[in-house]
Amino acid sequence: MSKCILAINPGSTSTKLAIYEDMKLLFAKTIRHGEEDLNRFRRLADQIPFRLQAVKTFMEENGFDSASLSGVAGRGGLLKPLQSGTYEVCEAMLEDARTGVFGEHASNLGSILAFEIASEVGIPAFIVDPVGVDEFIPEARLSGFAGIKRKSQLHALNMKAVSRKIASEIGRPLDELNFVVVHLGAGISVAAQKRGKLIDVNNADNEGPFSPERAGTLPLKQLISLCYSGKYTEKELIHLVTRRGGVCSYLGTKSVMDAEERALAGDAEAELVLRAMVHQIAKEIGAMATVLDGEVDGVILTGGLAHSDYIIVRIKKRVEFLGNVYVFPGEEELEALAAGALRVLNGEELVLRYSGQREEVR
Repeated sequence: MSKCILAINPGSTSTKLAIYEDMKLLFAKTIRHGEEDLNRFRRLADQIPFRLQAVKTFMEENGFDSASLSGVAGRGGLLKPLQSGTYEVCEAMLEDARTGVFGEHASNLGSILAFEIASEVGIPAFIVDPVGVDEFIPEARLSGFAGIKRKSQLHALNMKAVSRKIASEIGRPLDELNFVVVHLGAGISVAAQKRGKLIDVNNADNEGPFSPERAGTLPLKQLISLCYSGKYTEKELIHLVTRRGGVCSYLGTKSVMDAEERALAGDAEAELVLRAMVHQIAKEIGAMATVLDGEVDGVILTGGLAHSDYIIVRIKKRVEFLGNVYVFPGEEELEALAAGALRVLNGEELVLRYSGQREEVR
């Protein structure tokens, strides 16, 4: 019997939705939320009724009854460090997502929205490969300063999904392959994936290459001086380096497409900024190749920026000496959510509880 899955991926200014029958896409929509709508909510959790109504309207518009669903999969947010896999939503997870105890991020709403829809009709709600997937080897946790611990935060959902597809194309199990996996988006994740485990990665929110809106790793002494300059509050400076950094800080735009157009029209500053971003991405790829002891079965480039020939051609030129470079543009997050839920519902994979123990799904 076929199974229908509702997939929910909340972003900072959008909610992406899709309904799948097994892995056949039936309906999909990206709902954009204006700043005026979101600014009236003091906290992220206050958006739940607003976003929930958007999900229900999507289903009504497509004439789809929630009673026809077999499960709901929401994007997993900033939760306690977890191994990769599919988790059934539970009260402990919901509490951590609502309170933002591990950090505030729009993806925290995914488990909550999934549970709200699923509980109305008595079906399971899941998250799949959440942002906080942590498969670090011990030496990757040390930052270089006692008291500051490196944390795994990455685009695990898309990176794992694309890795599975590439492994399938190669015709080998993922747990036999080593990849450097790169998600190129508003934030950039570059991970060393050893036999299916993400053993090291730059924290996509505050480490690694600069991106369209994030500053990435910064010179430490200069950053400390800026913190004590009196120019910014802590909140203002965090906003600047995570939302107005990178390409945006140099060129005043978060759009790499706009930056490319300027570069191609002869804007030397735009060309330099893009060249520097490529330089930092390639350098991080090389670093992660050393984490894999140079045993690299391929480099995977994915995410929204992978649509840019300008960026991809320049990255490939620098890193193709490592081996095959696989380009998988865009994000497979909605499909990956549905696939994770289906693997559990079809008995192909054991569900994970938030405690981390494996059990059969009820």
